[in-house]
Amino acid sequence: MSDYTKMWQSLGLDLKNHDALLSVLGKAYSDIFLSQKNRPEGMKYFDFVMSEVHGLRIKELMDAKAQGRKVIGSYCVFVPEELVLAVDGVAVGLCAGAEFNFEGAETLLPRNTCSLIKAAFGFKLGKVCPYLEASDVVVGENTCDGKKKAYEILGPLVKDLYVMDLPQTKSEMGRALLKEEYRKFIAKLEEVSGKKVTVASLKKAVEIVNAKRMAMKRLAAIRAADPAPISGLDALLVNQVFFHDDPLRFTESVNKLCNELEIRVKNGTGVFPKGTTRVVVSGCPMAVPNWKVPVLIESSKAVIVGEESCVGERGTRWLTEVKGNTVDEILDSITDRYFNIDCAVFTPNPSRVDYVKEMTKKLHAQGVIHYSLQFCQPYIMESGPVERELEKSGVPTLRLETDYSQEDTGQLKTRIEAFVERLKKK
Repeated sequence: MSDYTKMWQSLGLDLKNHDALLSVLGKAYSDIFLSQKNRPEGMKYFDFVMSEVHGLRIKELMDAKAQGRKVIGSYCVFVPEELVLAVDGVAVGLCAGAEFNFEGAETLLPRNTCSLIKAAFGFKLGKVCPYLEASDVVVGENTCDGKKKAYEILGPLVKDLYVMDLPQTKSEMGRALLKEEYRKFIAKLEEVSGKKVTVASLKKAVEIVNAKRMAMKRLAAIRAADPAPISGLDALLVNQVFFHDDPLRFTESVNKLCNELEIRVKNGTGVFPKGTTRVVVSGCPMAVPNWKVPVLIESSKAVIVGEESCVGERGTRWLTEVKGNTVDEILDSITDRYFNIDCAVFTPNPSRVDYVKEMTKKLHAQGVIHYSLQFCQPYIMESGPVERELEKSGVPTLRLETDYSQEDTGQLKTRIEAFVERLKKK
């Protein structure tokens, strides 16, 4: 990796903390990902992205800013990348996937706050997230109550926090609220960028993001094969890079990977033996570098064949079907696409459990592991009904509730191994 010290200094990063973070993450990445056997060659691109995730990619963002483009950072799949691209902006996901500086975060937040929220604050207060520091606007979205109140505290800490309200019912009023919030977001983007959203720019943006999602849908479908042509860990990594990489380059790289995987399927080549126990992981998002549970699953003689998660199919499975030839009509199409997302904040939310059932069937999974972050009330509250409905339908389900620490790995490993044994006897 090149020397990016001056760039990191210009962003105001704490170099000592940042070097320590990169050292820990680099070793973890090598131990977890590079130690896998028979990995697809196409994963080398994603290894490169991760090796430069705080380096070359940040330089690209800084170069874009130097050209007058705006960097828009966000934490949630409800923030439309299409709208950012329509003003020639750059959309990036922000750091929220590791237990870093939780002591600092807890000076501002209650201790019993979910790890994802605490991580966002820990990275900010520790000055180690270059994506956050490079962002011209940070977009917060009022999904859960924890985030809603946390953004009130985060506001004074960042340069420009824009908070987007979200509906919590799938109703006509809910859809109208979402469209109005997206209309206001367009106004914000036009203000900071100095550029207008046009029919042409919006259609082009939709085309780019649709292609990106189609590549991910292609990858998701390939994972139905037995033996699995790619590990769940590697597929999760691709889903995580989705939020950070250049969209055109990412799409091309995913499609190249899929070309290779389709040849593997044709030849019967897999990363695990044919007949390996297959599971779907459902629940909370797993942002970089939250790899704890997938590592435990795939070291327990099982393979993850799908993620029903925002960092997974919940974030990528819908495309935007453009109807009409005005900005307002295209915004209707974008709103319709995002209103489909079956986040646990919606009540009621029957489509989510329906899709988990559909995923287990189409991916030939034998069971579901429902993953919740501690203190993430929407997913924890929904986990019970999801488990009961899946079990009633004949789909064995294991509920896990954890955080970003490594303290419970032994207990989790024991429970996962017992669940895998149950699936083998099914």
